Amino acid sequence: MARTTKRAVQQFVVLPTRGLKARAPNSSPAVANVLLGLHQMLAAPSAAPPPELRALAKKVRILDSIHDDGAKLVEMFPEDASALRAANPGLRIVPVVYYYTAVAPRHAVAAAVAKAKAAKAIKIQVLSSADQSPIAGATVVAFTDFANKAGAQGVTDANGQVSLALGTVKKIERLYIYAEGGFWNELRQNITLKTGAKFQLRKIDLGFTDELKFLYPNVALADGTGVTVGVVDTGIANHPDLTIAGGQNTVVGENPNDFGDNGEGHGTHVGGIIAGHGTPPAGMRGMAPGANLRSYRVFGKGAKGASNFAIAKGVDAAVQDQCDLINMSLGGAAPDEATKSAIADARAAGSLAIVAAGNDGRQPVSFPASDPLSIAVSALGRKGTYPADAVEAGDEMAPFAASDPKDFIAAFSNVGPEIAFTGPGLGIISTFPGGYAVLDGTSMACPAVTGVAARLLAAQKQILAMPRDSARSDAMAQFLLQATKSLGLGVTFEGRGLLS
Repeated sequence: MARTTKRAVQQFVVLPTRGLKARAPNSSPAVANVLLGLHQMLAAPSAAPPPELRALAKKVRILDSIHDDGAKLVEMFPEDASALRAANPGLRIVPVVYYYTAVAPRHAVAAAVAKAKAAKAIKIQVLSSADQSPIAGATVVAFTDFANKAGAQGVTDANGQVSLALGTVKKIERLYIYAEGGFWNELRQNITLKTGAKFQLRKIDLGFTDELKFLYPNVALADGTGVTVGVVDTGIANHPDLTIAGGQNTVVGENPNDFGDNGEGHGTHVGGIIAGHGTPPAGMRGMAPGANLRSYRVFGKGAKGASNFAIAKGVDAAVQDQCDLINMSLGGAAPDEATKSAIADARAAGSLAIVAAGNDGRQPVSFPASDPLSIAVSALGRKGTYPADAVEAGDEMAPFAASDPKDFIAAFSNVGPEIAFTGPGLGIISTFPGGYAVLDGTSMACPAVTGVAARLLAAQKQILAMPRDSARSDAMAQFLLQATKSLGLGVTFEGRGLLS
């Protein structure tokens, strides 16, 4: 007897023929009518459906909308999506996909070493170098074979202690210690690990010259004034060093006015790099403290991924709020029509999307940074801008810059012909919920470029005064692409180089 496959309802994004809104000449009146009908079903679910949707009305659930004649988030069975497409071939119907923050991944054990008895596990302790207090919640990863990701890992308890199932004494190729915030993470290489070993992490010193401060010193509080920057991310938390002018939460089912941190902290770190207005050593200074900073939360509470619909709606909201620059420190999914449409509409409305290239270890640039209308950013590292035993030392990789051999593209950074700029992305100190943190990734390089771009554009009054159309966004892009300094790393790694 043949086994039947259970049907599964799926989420789709229903798009007009082109862009996010069904406007002539790109979409026909029939396409506009269907999208208006779907919007009517969302606004008044108990009302009679429009005639063109009557056959599918009970099979399609409308979850959210971008404009009354624009993109819709719907829930239906695949065969109903097929029927909707057959009846309305001018529609684009694409599955919901998810994107992730472009922070550099932490190393983790993939193949555990054969576990010894618990009594023979190695117990170590992680302490603060400032006062010897224990650090709880730190992830400790010990590799006996780094190439094959073999070893053991664990999380420190309230006493800063963790047991690693390695035996009594072990040769460790690499030992990574990752704190939750407030400290530099540590890397030790080629050590012998024994029970009772203690490791001390350095507390973050806001007066320390990290790569951001080294490359862009002496930022004035007024820099960036007159430029509006939207951050499409995990939300930005309230922080003494940040002023958030407004924004929107575009996650379905959540409060649109809750555009603060979702619990991950990533967007807060990004926001500080762009527009932190603290003064070291008491606070953190970003690249454009005077910029108008707005938060568009596209990640749900505690969620690791953001849907293409939420991202498209977030970008659209940033455009409606007249953001000049839209920072997108996210990526990872295959090219997607909803996100492409949002970026294209932004360019048509005089805004630029600046996007992180991804952190897959010199792999091709990820989407949406790979989109031709995006401004893709790789992550630059510089020796000496992080402690010698910090985890950042593990991401040093050739080629090194012809202009200064201390400069290099971080080992985790994606590269390719789409790269427009490189920016500081290794060992970056910035704002974090409840304090400050050091993070790495093209996620950090992207807002560094966005912030410097805001600072440079603030002086270009004639460009900012242009009508909000594609000529304006092209003028902004042209100006920025010519305001660069090549490091001699090659266009595949650095694009045009550093904004200067």
